[in-house]
Amino acid sequence: MNFAFHSRLRATLLLLLLAVSASAQTPVQTPPVATEDIFIVDVSAANGRLSFGTPANITNRAGYDNQPSFLPDGQSLLYTSAREGEQTDIYRYDFKAGQSVRLTDTPEGEYSPTVMPGGKFFSVIRVERDKTQRLWKFPLAGGAPALVLPNIKPVGYHLWLDARTLALFVLGTEGRPNTLQLAPTDNTFLDTIHVNIGRALHLVPRRAAFSFVHKIAPDRWLIKSFDLKTHRSATIAPTLPASEDLAWTPDGTILMGQDAKLYQLDPNAQAPAWRLVADFSAAGLRRITRLALSPKADRLALVAQTESAR
Repeated sequence: MNFAFHSRLRATLLLLLLAVSASAQTPVQTPPVATEDIFIVDVSAANGRLSFGTPANITNRAGYDNQPSFLPDGQSLLYTSAREGEQTDIYRYDFKAGQSVRLTDTPEGEYSPTVMPGGKFFSVIRVERDKTQRLWKFPLAGGAPALVLPNIKPVGYHLWLDARTLALFVLGTEGRPNTLQLAPTDNTFLDTIHVNIGRALHLVPRRAAFSFVHKIAPDRWLIKSFDLKTHRSATIAPTLPASEDLAWTPDGTILMGQDAKLYQLDPNAQAPAWRLVADFSAAGLRRITRLALSPKADRLALVAQTESAR
């Protein structure tokens, strides 16, 4: 047997082993039962350290409000909300007006709103009427949606690497593991680069790279980077226990929440370690999950349950 066959055989065996060892497949996007809200925290920097203000609840209602994503100017953000029915739609919150406006009103469910390169459209994961999950786009100024990747499904999460290429979290089906894939928008190829990943996909500041979470085992999750030039991945640091959502600061440090606390890690430190930088328990927050930092790093959006949530 030649070298190429051995390589393919090893890759196949690795995929089978990881599929068997994975504890569970990530489900399709479905709003959870618990009430979660989106909070905004003012951020300031002094002497190389970040300071965080008091969280302000911008949704403050019973129901599902999640997946905040800032617009490039930092003056508003998009988020997913379930109202007046079971499906989710996309809303835009304006900081100056202090109000939300609805951007989509469809029978389908839209998730993970992300402004596309160029700033004229935002992309979403759309749960279609037959439960198919594909990547769609809507004009920010209003108008009809269009498919971005017609042939790729089921898509769980996505990240724009540039105007022509995406990193995709593709859901595993029929016992297969979730996969991390690179996909051009012209559908010419689909390159699988990792398996058993989490939902957090982020560009790494000042590098031609993006980060993802590799779920090696139920109690061992690693933040990794994928270099877009060398196409090699490298371990950055372990996540906080049972936490997978994170945000990168412009100077290249990582923020991650656990319970009501916010931690920071500097990957370039001699001995990288998580450091407590804020505790929001006095504001009634618990179980911080998703994080999004504004482009100027002056606002942090975080999703959390409150003490009154059941």
